[in-house]
Amino acid sequence: MHKTNYPPVTLAWTIWGLGAVLYLFGFFQRVAPGVMTSELSSDFSLNAASLGNLSAFYFYAYVAMQIPTGILSDILGPRRLLTAGALISGLGTVIFAFAGNAGLAGIGRLLIGGSVAVAYVGMLKLAQHWFEPRRFAFASGIALLVGISGAVFAGVPLHALVEAFGWRVIMSASAVFPLLAAVGIWLVVRDSPVQRGYQTYVDDEPTAGDRQWQNSIIGLTAIFKYRNTWLLAIVPSGIVGSILAFSGLWGVPFLTTHHGFSKGDAAAVCSTILIAWAIGGPVFGALSDRIGQRKPLYILGCAMVATCWLLLFIFPGMPRVLLVISLITAGFASGCMIIGFAFGKESVPARLAGTVSGVVNMGVMTGPMLQQPFIGLLLDWNWDGRVAEGIKIFGINAYRAGFSLMAGWAVMSFILIFFTRETNCAQAVMETKQPLVVDQEDVSPEPVSSL
Repeated sequence: MHKTNYPPVTLAWTIWGLGAVLYLFGFFQRVAPGVMTSELSSDFSLNAASLGNLSAFYFYAYVAMQIPTGILSDILGPRRLLTAGALISGLGTVIFAFAGNAGLAGIGRLLIGGSVAVAYVGMLKLAQHWFEPRRFAFASGIALLVGISGAVFAGVPLHALVEAFGWRVIMSASAVFPLLAAVGIWLVVRDSPVQRGYQTYVDDEPTAGDRQWQNSIIGLTAIFKYRNTWLLAIVPSGIVGSILAFSGLWGVPFLTTHHGFSKGDAAAVCSTILIAWAIGGPVFGALSDRIGQRKPLYILGCAMVATCWLLLFIFPGMPRVLLVISLITAGFASGCMIIGFAFGKESVPARLAGTVSGVVNMGVMTGPMLQQPFIGLLLDWNWDGRVAEGIKIFGINAYRAGFSLMAGWAVMSFILIFFTRETNCAQAVMETKQPLVVDQEDVSPEPVSSL
């Protein structure tokens, strides 16, 4: 019997936690425009569609970087990527804070989105090496909890700071955070426990030189032969797109205009939705690990999300209490999307874990990337002409038109999750030779010996 020398739990969480710092900052930047809609609209003379587009610049770069990030994480390792990402995100934040026009602000948002895009895939790669396989989904859920902590700070606290000091001062000061994170990551983080004298949970297949890139491109092609890759990239776009479109941009103006919330209270509601999401991630991840299945809980979560957004679309003027309950439920249920990362990782051979994580995360961010500007476009199309202090005021029918996109996309996610193939929490070890494997429900791939 082999004597094992796996890393101590405290060291594993420390390594992983430093990577999580960049993810926290990325989430903060992801939703920060939601409490600065008036300031940004006024400073840059933006209508709803333009504001949605400015916010979505983050997502344009984030999505575009997912596949390259997955490949680079498999080749270069997460330490280098996370360090570079932290440095560039600090630079992008400074550019955004001091931008004199919407174009320059958009460049800042692009740099931020593209750089923090390495955070989640880097964390997953670290988790794969530093944690035992049965803890992977739980670690993914904790990652969401950490990230949403940043989003929560971008709610009521950020609103109060912006009111007191102005959005430019606060944004420029926040740039210090990722720069300090870069130093910590470079000094402490290592790609594999082997570099610290411990045993890794994953045996990589080392390949040198140009063959790394060649093999990675082949691997990228290979993962799309698996049906789950496609579905697990599309499904979370409806879940995350809806929650970030509402909490990250359009929720505050909707709640203040049509439900009588103050701006601070509306920001608190949106933060609570994100907190519920943060709680839901570890709960769904841990339960999925415990029952040894991915699909049933993912279906349940998608059903709850679709129901809640349909209620908002059909009854946008519902009583406050029911509205808040529905929104918080949608937030909690959205945590089911965290299952998709473990689900996706298990659906392809282990050597492609970084690449498939990038593809899944690209799908996750495609939702808010498209929904934020398109909801803004729908709002502009249905605007009734009202203006207050130079800012457009949108009626209930305009918001209903915008919410129809959120509800419809969530329903599509609920339908598509039924077509995924259950892995039973077992890692795939052989590549299929058939592009979209048959309709054999609940048939798991051959498990690896260490599980």
